[in-house]
Amino acid sequence: MSETLEADVVVIGMGPGGEALAGQLAEAGLDVVGIDRELLGGECPYWGCIPSKMMIRAANLLAEGRRIPGMAGSATVEPDWAPVARRIREDATDDWDDTAAVERYEGKGGRFVRGEGRIVGPGRVQVGDQVFAARRGIVVGTGTRAAIPPIPGLDQVDRWTNREAVATVELPPSLLVLGGGAIGAELTQVFARFGVEVTVVEALDRLVAAEEPEAGELLREVFEREGIAVHTGVKAVEVRRAAGRGGDEGGVELDLEDGTTLAAAKILVATGRRTDLAGVGLGAVGVDESARFVPVDDRLRVEGADRVWAVGDITGKGAFTHISIYQAEIAAADILGEDGPPADYRALPRVTFTDPEVGATGLTEAQAREKGIAVRVGQVDLTTNSRGFIHGVGNEGFVKLVEDRDRGVLVGATSAGPVGGEMLGLLTLAVHAEVPASSLRHMIYAYPTFHRAISEALQALQKAD
Repeated sequence: MSETLEADVVVIGMGPGGEALAGQLAEAGLDVVGIDRELLGGECPYWGCIPSKMMIRAANLLAEGRRIPGMAGSATVEPDWAPVARRIREDATDDWDDTAAVERYEGKGGRFVRGEGRIVGPGRVQVGDQVFAARRGIVVGTGTRAAIPPIPGLDQVDRWTNREAVATVELPPSLLVLGGGAIGAELTQVFARFGVEVTVVEALDRLVAAEEPEAGELLREVFEREGIAVHTGVKAVEVRRAAGRGGDEGGVELDLEDGTTLAAAKILVATGRRTDLAGVGLGAVGVDESARFVPVDDRLRVEGADRVWAVGDITGKGAFTHISIYQAEIAAADILGEDGPPADYRALPRVTFTDPEVGATGLTEAQAREKGIAVRVGQVDLTTNSRGFIHGVGNEGFVKLVEDRDRGVLVGATSAGPVGGEMLGLLTLAVHAEVPASSLRHMIYAYPTFHRAISEALQALQKAD
């Protein structure tokens, strides 16, 4: 028999967005119950953003050491995964223990329940043998899980997702990576720089296919130069166990639709993420559970449902921690009855933390054209920039600006290079605030910096006519 308890707000899913929202409401004096089946904090601090960027930082240090010859003397670089794995366990994840996170949240006045939360009716959430009646409403932030494609044989082999990749204490001698999006590209380069023989397979025609084509072409060139085998525009059709590549554990073979067979000790699946609307019981409040994402308005209210909000990956607005937290602030304000600005995704910033980094904001050129925008493009190669010349080896990259010619404002931009993500600040502001390109053109840009390449791209934009 279920026990019914009351709360002001029940938050199902305590990832970055859910945690931020629940904490903010609790600090405002509401009785908030946060529910999560796993660790409070979600994917980002334990299996995503934080530990993966620690891996990337370590891999990039190795790459920088290997760039010393011909630039600054000589150096011998010997990769060692042990300190990376140790740092992830001790400094990032506390060995996958969320005690400190739970204490931090409860210190704000919230209640935390570990379990599978499910909506069982309007304003009612069940977890275990308890039912919480939410007086003000329910917030859903259950995020996504790694999507495993229905490739014959894939369920019969010992496969990795990002979680196993982040948690590994030993590296395989060879690795097949299924998926060349942001996660697949980042992990491909990390493991290759630590001496793993890596092959990446992407069914679409290029790496990081959600970004500008130039970004995918750039990464392919860099990857192949670093010894990574890249297969794009080809689908995987079968996976099977194989001997001889993984020692006592065996290995895997992968057949591609073009007749190629690839083999490695391990296979990493990085083919995207999926939601589970049925698992959280959204059908009980009128949501189509077969949909890919939860439909929300610009206040994060779930369309067609009364007093239900959703934040994070499950909304389909961008699978990024910064989107979850941004949405959490808007939803919290709405729940508290405060009048704040609505959600605005025009200048959504995103970074693929490869080397070179690929930072982007707003629309790609193709997306802008699909929207019927009169497009003008300005692009410069980073190697021709003074800082790029000074930087020398490892200076590959570009800045690409996409302008709405009729309005004279940027609607998108990409900054790829050694500090591609760090150059996004000005570009994101320009797209978000619709700063006229003429105003950006007349700014003063420090010399010699990578940042100055934005000025050079603006001059190229002006000449595009």
